[in-house]
Amino acid sequence: SLRAEGGGGYGGSSGGGDFGMSKPNTGGRESGVARPAGPSKGLVLGTKGKQNKFLESLRAEGEQVEAEQSARPAAAAVSGGVASVPMQGVSLQIEEKITCSLKKDGGLESMELQGTMMLAIDGAQEDAFIRVAVATGLNEGFQFKTHPNIDKALHASDGVLGLKDPNRPFPMGSPLGILKWRYQTRDESKVPLSINCWPSVSGGESFVSIEYEATDKFDLHNVVISIPLPPLRDPPTVNNVDGDFTYDARRHVLNWEVQLVDKSNRNGSMEFVVPATDGDNFFPIDVNFTSNKTLCEVKVDSVTRTTDAGAVKFFGESKLVCDGYSVV
Repeated sequence: SLRAEGGGGYGGSSGGGDFGMSKPNTGGRESGVARPAGPSKGLVLGTKGKQNKFLESLRAEGEQVEAEQSARPAAAAVSGGVASVPMQGVSLQIEEKITCSLKKDGGLESMELQGTMMLAIDGAQEDAFIRVAVATGLNEGFQFKTHPNIDKALHASDGVLGLKDPNRPFPMGSPLGILKWRYQTRDESKVPLSINCWPSVSGGESFVSIEYEATDKFDLHNVVISIPLPPLRDPPTVNNVDGDFTYDARRHVLNWEVQLVDKSNRNGSMEFVVPATDGDNFFPIDVNFTSNKTLCEVKVDSVTRTTDAGAVKFFGESKLVCDGYSVV
């Protein structure tokens, strides 16, 4: 069995290249709301001679495939929101999407993770004849699934992702999902970011105290906690805030923003006042953030050619994104 060497991120190896970790997405704001990058339009696989039969087999086995356009960008975007990396060679991108529903009175309703490892090759033809060695941690409760053309026995015994036919190359210039995983839990201790909101009415005003508590396993970027408010004549009065805030008057939403949550601010709070209203009007609270680490302990150890067992340089990034995270 393989040992985990650090959680979620990538580790270097003698064949490993430079790793570009995903950076916080600070663009795409509208009225103070941070928006995650949208997904690309699926996979764009090449259509040249030697790849045709393999691509047809991918289509037959459920892989989303589009014909290559005449003006293909130098590095194809990895589907699912992972930003493309403008480098040539072997790219291995890991993305994990989290869906979480927290109860407003405390506790966890449900949490689900769906992760994907995407392989894209844009370089020398010989680099398409490869195997990818993957190291994982305990990952209790995680369910893993390989692409239908991947040798499942090899992955199960050695933690290596390679095609069933080692004499066949991976398709070039297009991202391909080679490993997926899924995890579900109702264990609140597994939640990366907990939110507690305490509204109370006094003297014709609603006083709201809201706090977050983040995991100590990794840092969070671009945290935005969006609290709905009743229609107001004037903006809410914010008496205290760890971080920043914006008020979207059109949508009646108060956005609490923390650019980076690390060891210096695993806990934070905000207090604001509005005219008296029912406490249920401050829910559901929507939450958004990203991280350069995943909850699944998985990383790429090495990439080697099947032709001569030589090491192949590779690069990539890990990213955790929200896909529906709320307090209800």
